[in-house]
Amino acid sequence: MTKLMSGLIVVTGGTTLFSGICIATGNENFYADWFMPCAQRLTSAEMAHTMAVKAAKYAMVPKCRVKDTPILKTEVFNQTFSNPIGMAAGFDKHCEAVNGLFRMGFGFVEVGSVTPVPQEGNSKPRVFRLLEDKAIINRYGFNSHGHEVVHERLKSGKHLEYKGDRMSDDRNMLNVNLPSPDLTSSSLATLGVLGVNLGKNKSSPDAISDYVEGVKRFGDVAEYLVINISSPNTPGLRDMQGRKQLEELVFKVTEARDSLECKRRPPILVKIAPDLTDKDKLDIAGVIGRPGCGIDGLIVTNTTVSRPQSLTSGNCKESGGLSGEPLKSMSTDMVKDMYKLLQGRVPIIGVGGVSSGQDAYDKIKAGASLVQLYTSLTYYGPPLVGRIKRELADLLEQDGYKSVSEAVGHDIRGQKG
Repeated sequence: MTKLMSGLIVVTGGTTLFSGICIATGNENFYADWFMPCAQRLTSAEMAHTMAVKAAKYAMVPKCRVKDTPILKTEVFNQTFSNPIGMAAGFDKHCEAVNGLFRMGFGFVEVGSVTPVPQEGNSKPRVFRLLEDKAIINRYGFNSHGHEVVHERLKSGKHLEYKGDRMSDDRNMLNVNLPSPDLTSSSLATLGVLGVNLGKNKSSPDAISDYVEGVKRFGDVAEYLVINISSPNTPGLRDMQGRKQLEELVFKVTEARDSLECKRRPPILVKIAPDLTDKDKLDIAGVIGRPGCGIDGLIVTNTTVSRPQSLTSGNCKESGGLSGEPLKSMSTDMVKDMYKLLQGRVPIIGVGGVSSGQDAYDKIKAGASLVQLYTSLTYYGPPLVGRIKRELADLLEQDGYKSVSEAVGHDIRGQKG
């Protein structure tokens, strides 16, 4: 009996040690085949989301071991991105985990959506996994800590790192030093490009004023701003994609941006839905592509309210926005359509169903200058970011490209360069 107990202790200890090493070092197979499936069985979707944000907030995520090679470096919006893979809005809604997300290897991070005043969002449950479909349906409804709280977090340097040697003696559970709390801005450097996604309050009588207020509030701390008018979970929001409403919105937010008294006025992007008619696309292109419009880019796309017949999960009938694998082709087609309509003149960030380097490459060749992901992280974990970067770099090199920008829109242009 004593030998049996000793054996169990050894096996348990060895398994625990092995698992800890795999988690800390970011073993891709371990996360995809064991850790993430176990986490999904043990926690609800929203609880897992909350825990993931906390893990990133306290640097309890593995550091990406895939270096950003020169072929991944790109210039968009007159800014340098060390790689074109970004974290989409919706994960770090309240700007709590920016440092941890950059630690995971993202070239840029988008926080939000952020509303002018705090709001709880829709009632729970409001997030549902579609495990068989590698997808998620959410109806969060812009739950937000509000402009003031998020602005203060950004202003205090949540996306900065210490350039010197001094770190605190505090360590997290992965034995990683935590930054000293008394660091000053002069000793810090940016980790990557950070965007703020702006939303409207559900009860707001004037949506345009909410977005204008967001531009004024975050213009001094964001590297780019996003006008989110495509979430399906706020009543009436998608109506703002109509030509007349969009023209007024664009005029007001760009006017607010241009009046900012800061050294560098941030580019403004508009995030659109995948569920648009051909006329909707033409109208949006007509507004955004007009000379002097002032909008600097598009994010294509948000989640979809459609339900493809291929869905097999029992949760597929839940209301809300569908994201993940089933959205991939729809969003890539939308990237192509908008790239064509705008003749490649307006940079596009492609998002929807990205879970591999090939997926990212397909969106880039369809016309995306940058790519975002979110849902796939819930299935493959933090090491996914490094894998996508590695695979994308290999694909670019195999096709003879020297940079990401050379491949943008290849499927539309029909040739390299």
